[in-house]
Amino acid sequence: MSHHVKAAVVKSQDDPVSIETIVVPHPGPGEVVVDVKTCGVCHTDYSYVSGGVGDNYPYLLGHESTAVVSEIGEGVTEVAVGDKVILNWRAVCGECRACRKGDLKYCFNTHNATQKMTLEDGTELEAALSIGSFAEKTLVAAGQCTKIDDVPESSDAAVGLLGCGVMAGIGAAINTGEIKRGEAVAVIGCGGVGMAAIAGAQLAGATTIIAVDIEDRKLEQAKQFGATETVNSKNTDPVAAIQELTGGFGADVVIEAVGHPETYKQAFYSRDLAGRVVLVGVPRPDMEITLPFQDVFSHGGALKSSWYGDCLPSRDFPMLVNQYRLGRLDLNAFVTERIGLDDINGAFKKMHAGDVLRSVVEL
Repeated sequence: MSHHVKAAVVKSQDDPVSIETIVVPHPGPGEVVVDVKTCGVCHTDYSYVSGGVGDNYPYLLGHESTAVVSEIGEGVTEVAVGDKVILNWRAVCGECRACRKGDLKYCFNTHNATQKMTLEDGTELEAALSIGSFAEKTLVAAGQCTKIDDVPESSDAAVGLLGCGVMAGIGAAINTGEIKRGEAVAVIGCGGVGMAAIAGAQLAGATTIIAVDIEDRKLEQAKQFGATETVNSKNTDPVAAIQELTGGFGADVVIEAVGHPETYKQAFYSRDLAGRVVLVGVPRPDMEITLPFQDVFSHGGALKSSWYGDCLPSRDFPMLVNQYRLGRLDLNAFVTERIGLDDINGAFKKMHAGDVLRSVVEL
């Protein structure tokens, strides 16, 4: 039996988000229907609105969510009705070339729901990141549900952010950057992902954590997440400042959380010899970067890109929830405001103005 529920949809490029009634089908083999509890407003959702992801409109938006499993399809064993879960967009297949090599975090064929959700007139919806959870209910593959035990309802908004942006930042530090105890780390860009990278650097045991941004209010907030030093790159050369704060050498790891050629160059030149640069900011398709080839060789080290924080949700989500429970990871600090579905357009405006880390829709 299908469900008719309220959801946030964008029907064509740059249209305002509208609240529509959508049809969620009964789950088929390997699928589940979940009751969505919370969903963070992520920049990726706006990329669907603005055409930065594709033009397969209409899109059902939303993907950073906690939910409760309400129905399961044939063959589902990973979760049961009543389980609380965080939704993810890396449901590993176990069969592709990455999985066969043991690199499940790079799975090239992640599982998604086979059936489509629709508008009431039968128009098929493309679900953002194959999740589409700005909705009272949504249909996903069972592998997109990571079970979390004993998380109180009051924490749902916070832990749901592990589904995308917070995981991307923490994973860029811990998984991709492989930060070690005692290392010096710089994070360029203090939006939600950059703040999460700072928190990840602290979790990993970095002793010098340098936050770089052009806004003093963000730099002040970065201290809450673990930054030990701050640099306003609007007024100061960030490369020189990072080198000065690291004994003249540069940071062991520099995480670029902006996705711009200029800030990537800053990251490249502000690392120590044999240091690591991690790109987690998402560049636009038209961007290009030029670096002297000799500098690439002479600096050594590693230039890495971080996809979804190189995470494995089944491993990393429960671990980070435990760190949250133990008081080592303040996920609550990422939640700036709690809103309803009708407030999503306003949340996008606040996000672009830099007024929020995360607005979270509560359903």
